[in-house]
Amino acid sequence: MARLGMKMACTFLALLGLTVTGMAPVAAAPSSGTADPVGNDVSWPQCSKTLPSSTAFAIVGVNGGLANNTNPCLDAQLKWAADATRTSAVTAQPKVALYVNTANPGHAGSWWPSSNINDDGKVVSNPYGNCADEVPGTVSLACSYMYGYVRAFQDAAVRGIPKTVSYFWWLDVETGNSWQTGANGPALNRADLEGMVAYFRSIPSSGVGIYSTGYQWGTIAGTVPPGTPLYGLPSWLAGARTLQGAKSNCSLPGLTPTSIVKVTQYVSAGLDYDYSCPYPQVK
Repeated sequence: MARLGMKMACTFLALLGLTVTGMAPVAAAPSSGTADPVGNDVSWPQCSKTLPSSTAFAIVGVNGGLANNTNPCLDAQLKWAADATRTSAVTAQPKVALYVNTANPGHAGSWWPSSNINDDGKVVSNPYGNCADEVPGTVSLACSYMYGYVRAFQDAAVRGIPKTVSYFWWLDVETGNSWQTGANGPALNRADLEGMVAYFRSIPSSGVGIYSTGYQWGTIAGTVPPGTPLYGLPSWLAGARTLQGAKSNCSLPGLTPTSIVKVTQYVSAGLDYDYSCPYPQVK
């Protein structure tokens, strides 16, 4: 599906349609006019956008659109999220969570691992073997795992995330980023995402989940086998255009077997809104 990622498409429309300055919060509510407590997700496209003065929960993007860079407004948006949720309604979601861009570019990327050594110098226990054994000209499961692990380490350790806070981490999995394709593509991409999950689980955090649509997830990762780190992770589903649509999407299957749909996203007045699903849902 050759198009901008879901978050990029929504936010670019907002930027084209509105001219705003700064990030000073103003009162903003879903255009539906309902009393449902909903949250917002924000990232680099909202750097110059006025954000709601209050929200039920906030999900802040760590990256600037790619897995190897940083959201230039990360500090300001984390401060906004803390302030906007200070007296917000109670939902099943953490007050502030994070999401990270994901990808598996292989050797076409700006960097590709060549060993099982993390950026901090520590050797990573790799369930797929030694990345150093990768056959030249190929992309291996072991190096895919290390790519995801190191990118997650960078997201948590070098992009300015406060070390004193245990965040929930969402993996933003979209076809707009670079992925391995072909018969072995889904397995390689799953290994990459498993490496990310492994790192986030190795640090103080309140959990890991997956953001995508069923179509995009299936194209990128295929079917997740039982007993693997991705199996049963919470799902955050995109694709709705209204709050009612987002509510309806809570009844869709999760992205992996046994997964619970915990959050659904919709767009209103140029902003991304997120509905906290009543769960567990009956499958």
